[in-house]
Amino acid sequence: MTPVIELRDVSVVHRSRTGTLFRPNLVHSNRNIDFHLHRGEVVGVVGESGCGKSTLARVVVGLQKPTSGEVFFRGQPMTGRGKQRTELGKAISVVFQDPSTSLNPRMTVRDQLLEPLAVHHVGRGPEREKRVRDLIGLVGLPQSALEVLPRQISGGQRQRVAIARALALAPDIIIADEPTSALDVSVRAQVLNLLLDLKKELGLGLMFISHDINTVRYVSDRICVMLAGEIVEEKPTEELFTNASHDYTRTLLAATPSLL
Repeated sequence: MTPVIELRDVSVVHRSRTGTLFRPNLVHSNRNIDFHLHRGEVVGVVGESGCGKSTLARVVVGLQKPTSGEVFFRGQPMTGRGKQRTELGKAISVVFQDPSTSLNPRMTVRDQLLEPLAVHHVGRGPEREKRVRDLIGLVGLPQSALEVLPRQISGGQRQRVAIARALALAPDIIIADEPTSALDVSVRAQVLNLLLDLKKELGLGLMFISHDINTVRYVSDRICVMLAGEIVEEKPTEELFTNASHDYTRTLLAATPSLL
């Protein structure tokens, strides 16, 4: 099966503000990355802050152009232009870390969910309204939630709205960048279970990014461990936990034992 997204030997290099005018210092955010993601699988990406996880996510969604290497979308080289850019925007959605900043505070939940449908010219008035009602039910919120502003609901409910918006265009995969780190411990498991249920029900692919390897274990079929811009180890989840081969992976496994 052709992956939805595939990276081959991708590196991303940034110029830093240090160094001289003609010889600036270079920062390797990603280095020689091989990565792929299919529909229906959850791939965890775990590592410490600054290891390149978010840069990798930006490459996957087409927001960051690699310095070297190749990126393929549905088996075709990614150009990020024209029709492919539109298809990429529909096929890959993002759920960000903090729902209070990713949602427009002046728009009702209904308008937040209608917006991507309008931007991509999906359906018409009655069809869009039905889609919005279906989405809010899909993430386990009552229909009355459509009428409120983000500040009028809890953090966990806001993240459910953000997930509903990510699902609006029926994507192939969702990039979840630390989606539970801004939530109370009591609601983290609810959001994680919701993502797993949606994966099973809709056949979604999920790239789950976190610094907490135990949280990644809870949701992932396969885990990529990142260190200093590189994927230093990649294995099926249970194999990684029982037979880690890299010292950094073993360090992560020996760290905080809290599950969620």
